[in-house]
Amino acid sequence: MPRNPREIDTTQRPFVLIWEVTQACDLACKHCRADAHPQRHPDELTTAEGKQLLDDVRTFGDGQLVVLSGGDPLARDDTIELVDYGTDNGLRMTLTPSGTTSLTADRIQTLADAGLRRMALSIDGGSATTHDEFRQERGSFDQTLQAACDARTAGLPIQINTTVCAETVDELPAIRDLVADLGAVLWSVFFLVPIGRGRVLDPISPDRAERVLEWLCTVSDEASFGIKTTEAPHYRRVAIERGRADHATRKPAEDGIGRRLGITAGNGFAFINHTGGVYPSGFLPETAGNVKHESIVDVYRESELFQTLRDSDAFHGKCGACEYQHVCGGSRSRAYAYTDDPLASDPLCAYTPDEYDGALPEQRFTA
Repeated sequence: MPRNPREIDTTQRPFVLIWEVTQACDLACKHCRADAHPQRHPDELTTAEGKQLLDDVRTFGDGQLVVLSGGDPLARDDTIELVDYGTDNGLRMTLTPSGTTSLTADRIQTLADAGLRRMALSIDGGSATTHDEFRQERGSFDQTLQAACDARTAGLPIQINTTVCAETVDELPAIRDLVADLGAVLWSVFFLVPIGRGRVLDPISPDRAERVLEWLCTVSDEASFGIKTTEAPHYRRVAIERGRADHATRKPAEDGIGRRLGITAGNGFAFINHTGGVYPSGFLPETAGNVKHESIVDVYRESELFQTLRDSDAFHGKCGACEYQHVCGGSRSRAYAYTDDPLASDPLCAYTPDEYDGALPEQRFTA
């Protein structure tokens, strides 16, 4: 069962496949990529279509990692059935529920019994005040902590997801402590891409991002949990520059990943939205097909968009000139968000290759 990107040919299969089963959610989080709302969309994939999708995903090979996301995936009444079906098909099923009253101890136990491999919970503040303000729902912090405790009781590993932007960056040390206290196996740190409701938020500056990434490297040395970044693949470049080329393989047992190569939009990563559209990432809104009419396997392997994103030699600007392009590659999603070109440079990266003498785009960042 391949669980390490170094064992996977990412031209043939993704390391991570996310299926946004619904955009329905009772929260109105400030950063929400999906711009979620309480009602389900009438054209969501049906249970039968979802099972057909999971059958198709099985073609990628044993142990394919599938993340059921939203919105709130528990807004669907067949989510546990889908987890059970995917598990029976040999898929590694995981879930990213919202921190709401829908996430009861009984549901968590049922998910664990259905074979769920991991549950990812979001914490964006070190206290109820800051987290609930960001999530715009009073009580979300306490409900999330309770869900983490219930998952531990059910024997279900958890990871914590955190969004990094100007509003949350000072909360990171307190969140780190919570991740440890909750016994999480992985801290997944998302660097803001301005799409959906996240367009109104201020990102941190490239220099601040560099300091955060350096700090995360230090935390990784000391923590009992693994750390990965999302939409900040230059974390690997920072680790290498710190003289730690073996950083991503030191503690693979904690996070089950052991990353060394970049997993970026379309290259080891694929996203299926609630109506079946296939995208390189949930943060890169360019569709390459639809699973209602096409095989996800064929779209991932053969579509022009995915193939282009896997060719780092096609990147422009700093990313194209960078000696780290094959281990990093920059955020293709952020490049697209700022320039409408997924092959452009990632504007959050502070690094400028010696060979690059081009102009840098002006962007809106907060220190």
